[in-house]
Amino acid sequence: MDEVDRSRAFLKDVKRIVLKVGTAVVTRNDGRIALGRLGALCEQLKELNSLGYEVILVSSGAVGLGRQRLRYRKLVNSSFADLQKPQVELDGKACAAVGQNCLMALYDTLFSQLDVSSAQLLVTDSDFRDRDFRKQLSDTVKSLLSLKVIPIFNENDAVSTRRAPYEDSSGIFWDNDSLAALLALELKADLLVLLSDVDGLYSGPPSDPRSKIIHTYIKEKHQSEITFGDKSRVGRGGMTAKVKAAVNAAYAGIPVVITSGYAPGNLSKVLEGQRVGTLFHQDAHLWSPVKEVDARGMAVAARESSRRLQAMTSEERKRVLLDVADALEANVRLINVENEADVSAAQEAGYEKSLISRLALKPGKIKSLANSIRVLANMEDPIGRVLKRTQLAEGLVLEKTSSPLGVLLIVFESRPEALVQIASLAIRSGNGLLLKGGKEAKRSNAILHKIITGAIPDSVGGKLIGLVTSREEIPDLLKHDDVIDLVIPRGSNKLVSQVKNLTKIPVLGHADGICHVYIDKSANMDMAKRIAVDAKVDYPAACNAMETLLVHKDLKDTTEFNDLVVDLRAEGVILYGGPRASSLLNIPQAHSFHHEYSSMACTVEFVDDVHAAIDHIHEHGSAHTDCVIAEDLEVVDAFLGQVDSAAVFHNASPRFCDGARFGLGAEVGISTSRIHARGPVGVEGLLTTRWILRGNGQVVDGDKGVIYTHKDLPIEP
Repeated sequence: MDEVDRSRAFLKDVKRIVLKVGTAVVTRNDGRIALGRLGALCEQLKELNSLGYEVILVSSGAVGLGRQRLRYRKLVNSSFADLQKPQVELDGKACAAVGQNCLMALYDTLFSQLDVSSAQLLVTDSDFRDRDFRKQLSDTVKSLLSLKVIPIFNENDAVSTRRAPYEDSSGIFWDNDSLAALLALELKADLLVLLSDVDGLYSGPPSDPRSKIIHTYIKEKHQSEITFGDKSRVGRGGMTAKVKAAVNAAYAGIPVVITSGYAPGNLSKVLEGQRVGTLFHQDAHLWSPVKEVDARGMAVAARESSRRLQAMTSEERKRVLLDVADALEANVRLINVENEADVSAAQEAGYEKSLISRLALKPGKIKSLANSIRVLANMEDPIGRVLKRTQLAEGLVLEKTSSPLGVLLIVFESRPEALVQIASLAIRSGNGLLLKGGKEAKRSNAILHKIITGAIPDSVGGKLIGLVTSREEIPDLLKHDDVIDLVIPRGSNKLVSQVKNLTKIPVLGHADGICHVYIDKSANMDMAKRIAVDAKVDYPAACNAMETLLVHKDLKDTTEFNDLVVDLRAEGVILYGGPRASSLLNIPQAHSFHHEYSSMACTVEFVDDVHAAIDHIHEHGSAHTDCVIAEDLEVVDAFLGQVDSAAVFHNASPRFCDGARFGLGAEVGISTSRIHARGPVGVEGLLTTRWILRGNGQVVDGDKGVIYTHKDLPIEP
């Protein structure tokens, strides 16, 4: 659910709403009706109607629909000779007359299907010059609303005295945006909503990656900052017209929200007070909202701070990490208070137990994290290490050195300890960092971020690590591939997929943790029992916990396997079976082999041999961590050599797949990608390389200036 904006608390008292739907929302790019979008809108209006809201609709689109209909009829009735002649533009007023009939017929059909009545009211600019008309209009609308009828307004372009519907902007109102604002005032609405084809008002053209959405418009601040793009592809004025209408209505006392008509449920979100779109309010200048985050500015600041961090000596960077570790331990009590508040809120909200388990910082966790940071600090400095030295020619030496990637964006869910691990790795590797944690860990993340950045010296600056607090900022950050170098999403399959679909920035991570343990017929069964129980029970919510237990078919009737089943059940593990195991063990059948339980449950299935186990893992696994328990070396070699996962183990629990356990000090996550880092990603996974060439005046001169030797040189300690 989107974040609720406190500045929108007034919305709880809203009853009468004027809603304006733009032509770009009503129609598709080809000019035809956007039936699905319009149907979804009508369903929202029906829901609001049933909840007691009084909804007045102002709908554009008639001229566009009429033009499309008349062009088609003209084409059908034209001879080949007619088509060779220069085509005359259709009369706008004729288009309006035909299109208005089509538009209202459509609204009537859609609302009738929802058991809602609607009424058509066509007005012109000159009508509002008549005081009696305005009073009668108010009375008629009041009567319609009392009968739960939705009035649908449009300017009567067919008989308007304007020179041309799309050109003349004189008069009391000049388009449907200004008509909607006028009606909101005349009919004493509590709220005006203008639906557009973009998410709201941006600081510049929405297509410009440097533009950012403005959630609350403050005239004194934003009027001179905004750069408008092109006008609407079909309407009269686009965002410029909407802002003008919104400012006029807001300063006359009617709050206005401009938001997208493309996003499902946006109208309901506005009324719930969620931070969608752009709010215009006469008191906006009196509020003291949190300064809107400039996503690009955060990334640039992180990069600048990272360069200052890289300029420090190795000992100075080490000192920063040790100070962070000390600060965390000194504030354990405060951290626990904030974390307990997050856990209590999550429990009250009814979150799943697995999420709450990941959210909670267990006793001793901060001390453990601080110790891991100290281990990281005492490791060899990863920055500027010479990886390879080559003599290109006499006196010309090339060095390949390790270097920070730049700025990292990490999006993670639930687990506040991840913030500590990621921040410490970023400091050690000399990278700038932007962090976005789950809203369920908001208080924990905030206090951890405050403590860590407070321990960073002023010479580097706390902006080295930025904390993103709103979901709306993530799509904006993902646009900035020129200042963010790597994105690492840590969370659900849905989260990882969304991030990949929204960005051109390289993405490192894993979507699922479907880890397998295969018990071969040659296995030491006492060992197998210990490993299988540990793999599931030690921390079932972890991504390296066992989700599927594969068992050689020859073990199905053995006492040892039966004991393993008993042990798992005794620990509280719920067993589900594949097609073979469910019938043989009399357990429920798993709905899918590709399933991450993240709880005290797992799937069991029998396989014919190690090759069948490998095939099963490749088909249903997630290339995370898979384990074989066997004594037959041919089986072991086949498994280790052929299973294409980030981590493959022999006679060891998959729970060992962890950065700290691997001796990496910490991990930024576990990658199942096939780019530069795979498995637990520690400091080395956050580095790239630079080439340093040292010479004494050599030139190429068509490759005649030197004699190439390309000789490998020893790396000096």
